[in-house]
Formats: sequence, structure tokens, C-alpha cells
Amino acid sequence: MVAVHSLRRGAAEAIEAVAHGDPKTSKVVGRALQDIKLPAGTTIGAIVRGDEVIIVHHDTVIESGDHVILFLVDKRRVVDVERLFQVGVTFL
Repeated sequence: MVAVHSLRRGAAEAIEAVAHGDPKTSKVVGRALQDIKLPAGTTIGAIVRGDEVIIVHHDTVIESGDHVILFLVDKRRVVDVERLFQVGVTFL
């Protein structure tokens, strides 16, 4: 996680998470958004890849190093999003 910002007077969250790893060690890297099981009430709004901001679609594939902008309607799901972006122990 790079940053978490409260929205709607603390009722929701905006998160910037950096994707690390590879398709073997990450639950998000190398996968299209439609194939990622996001926590309930979570939406990916954009990806920042280098100097480019990408408005995502269902077939957008997340790459290692991408900064992923997520919106959560339930701030209790922040921990679930953190787990989603963790890399496996085999990542070097």
C-alpha cells in the first residue's frame, strides 16, 4: 500500500496499491481485472503505469510495478485489499 485516503467522512476509502511479483507469486500481476476476485464493494478505477494513467476495463491486465487506484465503499475491506496485493513467499 502506498496511500489510503478516507472518503465520505470516513465511510469509504481510496487506496493506491503497487502490484509486485509475477503471475506465480501475485494474485493480481498478469491477470485481467475480470479474473481478479476483488473484495465486495471494491472497484479499480485506474492504473498508473510509468507516466501513463490508464482508465481500466474488464480486460485490462495488471503488470508488476503498476500503481492501482481502488475505491472501497466499506473501509473494513482495506485488510482484504492488502492481502490481495501481497506477494507469495517464493517471490525474490
